[in-house]
Amino acid sequence: MDLVGDKWSVLIIGTLADGPIRYSDLGDAIPGISQRMLTLTLKHLQRTGLVTRTSYPEVPPRVEYALTELGTSLLSTVLALAAWSSDHHAEIRRHQTEYDNVTATQERGLATRHGRSHRRRQ
Repeated sequence: MDLVGDKWSVLIIGTLADGPIRYSDLGDAIPGISQRMLTLTLKHLQRTGLVTRTSYPEVPPRVEYALTELGTSLLSTVLALAAWSSDHHAEIRRHQTEYDNVTATQERGLATRHGRSHRRRQ
């Protein structure tokens, strides 16, 4: 799971599903990814054998990334995970909000009780 369990790896693998893509186009296709995170994630995916990097000796230089056979074998799983995430996004957000609200209420309650007991001791 460490190989592809993060958001950026899933998005990069999904974006490479249609074939090789240039670095800049890959960055444009993934909203919110920084150049640093794109570079780090691509290097990680190369290291694990899921993505290849091809550099063309042109001016200006052109670099393309593509899924390897191993990366392609993972594609259906990654796309299913992305679809599940998209299908359940609203429900997950609702649960997160409910949890955060309960936690914040409990923390305020503890702080209030702690503050009152502290005042009584004085």
